[in-house]
Amino acid sequence: MKMIKTTIVGVMIGMFGLVSHASAQDKGLIGISMPTKSSARWIADGDNMVKVFKEKGYKTDLQYAEDDIPNQLAQIENMVTKGVKVLVIAAIDGTTLTNALQKAADKGVKIIAYDRLIRNSKNVDYYATFDNFQVGVLQASYIEKALDLKGGKGPFNIELFGGSADDNNAFFFYNGAMSVLQPYIDKGKLVVRSKQAGMDKVSTLRWDGAVAQARMDNLLSAYYGNAHVDAVLSPYDGISIGILSSLKGVGYGTPKQPMPVVTGQDAEIPSVKSILRGEQRQTVFKDTRELAKVTAGMVDAELSGKTPAINDTKTYNNGVKVVPSYLLKPVSVDASNWKPVLIGSGYYTESQIK
Repeated sequence: MKMIKTTIVGVMIGMFGLVSHASAQDKGLIGISMPTKSSARWIADGDNMVKVFKEKGYKTDLQYAEDDIPNQLAQIENMVTKGVKVLVIAAIDGTTLTNALQKAADKGVKIIAYDRLIRNSKNVDYYATFDNFQVGVLQASYIEKALDLKGGKGPFNIELFGGSADDNNAFFFYNGAMSVLQPYIDKGKLVVRSKQAGMDKVSTLRWDGAVAQARMDNLLSAYYGNAHVDAVLSPYDGISIGILSSLKGVGYGTPKQPMPVVTGQDAEIPSVKSILRGEQRQTVFKDTRELAKVTAGMVDAELSGKTPAINDTKTYNNGVKVVPSYLLKPVSVDASNWKPVLIGSGYYTESQIK
């Protein structure tokens, strides 16, 4: 009799455990719309979010639009049709989603802008990102230190590159960098020989390295026949790789013509390897694992009737409203600290880099 009771209790506990597990894994569907797989960082973002949402008991629909705006719009509309509770969107063009988001909001879908602010929509509930102004400050501060501008050295020749003008972040990166560089330009310690400054002149559509390479080719041909480029402000690793290809094409990277100080962002593996080869000098690391956790936390809080954690209610006006945001801290990475930051944190393994 005792054995039968024990067996029945065991079966009941097992059944209860199965029911609990099933309910824990059925908290709803989350739509994740990413811009492209052409950048390693967006693949990491998507994978990290799927992992964290799964751990919290949510199902996910992850889709990449391959930098095609109509494709992203169609994917978002399809996610709404499937019955997602929340949309997490890294927009290709932050100004094109207004109508799609209105349709989603009409069905009660909450919307979180992921790393790129969605503009011109009242239906953006929250924004999860890094301190984008600080990213630019870190890039420019690296140039400032590498050229010893604080010590009065100069003049040095610099060229400026910006991100894609349809990405709100690009302006924050550029403005952050110029907050450091502009005083040296005004004093003549930094010289932009092309005189190309401002996002209307230096932006790089879709963050495309080939576009950056073509522009750098033109700059070198037109303004540096008998002059040396000492620094290039680059906002993103993919752009940096294009710039470096252009520089190498005209003989930079030799003892007689050393590479200029070239910055970057996202700590992508090709750029980390480039840093270790002494080509690219710096990148900015943004731990997408942490951003995924923050985003999933926002979603979980919202769907549980709680207030999501935010730490900024002033910075990100999308043209219609100030979007409550959570900003994470970026980290400057170069040859001196890549191992503790990237390997020590478990973001990469050493075998991936070497």
